[in-house]
Amino acid sequence: MNILRFTDLVAQGQAKGKRVFIRADLNVPQDDAGRITEDTRIRASVPCIRLALDAGAAVMVTSHLGRPKEGELRPEDSLAPVAARLAELLGRPVPLLANWVDGVQVAPGELVLLENCRVNKGEKKNDEQLARKMAALCDIYVNDAFGTAHRAEATTYGIAQFAPLACAGPLLAAEIDAITKALANPKRPLLAIVAGSKVSTKLTILQSLAQKVDGLVVGGGIANTFMLAAGLPIGKSLAEPDLVDQAKAVMAAMKARGAEVPIPVDVVCAKAFAADAQATVKAASEVAADDLILDIGPQTAKRLADKLQAAGTIVWNGPVGVFEFDAFAKGTETIARAIAQSSAFSIAGGGDTLAAIAKYGIEREVGYISTGGGAFLEVLEGKTLPAFEILMQRAAG
Repeated sequence: MNILRFTDLVAQGQAKGKRVFIRADLNVPQDDAGRITEDTRIRASVPCIRLALDAGAAVMVTSHLGRPKEGELRPEDSLAPVAARLAELLGRPVPLLANWVDGVQVAPGELVLLENCRVNKGEKKNDEQLARKMAALCDIYVNDAFGTAHRAEATTYGIAQFAPLACAGPLLAAEIDAITKALANPKRPLLAIVAGSKVSTKLTILQSLAQKVDGLVVGGGIANTFMLAAGLPIGKSLAEPDLVDQAKAVMAAMKARGAEVPIPVDVVCAKAFAADAQATVKAASEVAADDLILDIGPQTAKRLADKLQAAGTIVWNGPVGVFEFDAFAKGTETIARAIAQSSAFSIAGGGDTLAAIAKYGIEREVGYISTGGGAFLEVLEGKTLPAFEILMQRAAG
């Protein structure tokens, strides 16, 4: 993917004394008192900010937070807690500036955080007048927010059209490199794990991956629909019977390419969806009418682990069972540990996937952990993300 990279501009001395506008993803979860409960995204944004400061640039950073109403900055929508956490991480004051669209005063070597960008009227609809005003604030625009790369908004797309220079920050560039390595030029065999409660939410992803991957592992409620498609009983498990034909089509598309969708040979069942429910391992063909399938069985997990060990590239989106309940977590743990031990290049994304990675402490063993949920899913669908598209256009001149 041909894009300008901020690291290259810095190396060439092009950022010194320049006004640099960084669109970061600082949209972090907070409790009812406004305290940040998980700061991964802030920490992931620090390298780009440090790079700009060390290069002697005048640095402006902005992000969205939550779902503010345009034209109205409520206290709960303020980036104030983010400014405080950034100051701790950077070891320097981080002034927070509201009403910044018409002008920002910041000197080389200084940093300001610009208040929640989604408060600005026209942000979400990518208003051209707003985009041009923001572009006038800077000499270099840096997109370092993969989590919003699937949205064409004023701070993710419009400003990139009109800024003198538009480039990718280190975090966005790393996502592009990992995605290219996993999907555009993968080392084979390429295995994808796509799990979740519903086929309907990930049908286009399954259809897209069916044209590319050597093995497509389905998990969760999605696997139940595929089990129905394979003629297996699923009791009262979560499934979408009306999508059985689509599941069959995905399986047929894979088979036509000499690839496969491995269907579970055994499962872990319970009579109720509860952490303390009695877990029973059953052959996939012996699920009773009142059973709920809540995990893959040990035999299935072992088969999948062997495939993952032999893979060249692994794409992981979603746990294969109800891993939040320990009795139904063994399948996801086996998969996670197999990915950690595999020599394959692995890329993982999606909130539940990140929670599973954290639970089993395998962060260092996964090749690349994507920071963007929706953006990661749209890449798996085969879509070109708007933020990538505009940066490629600008790089092409």
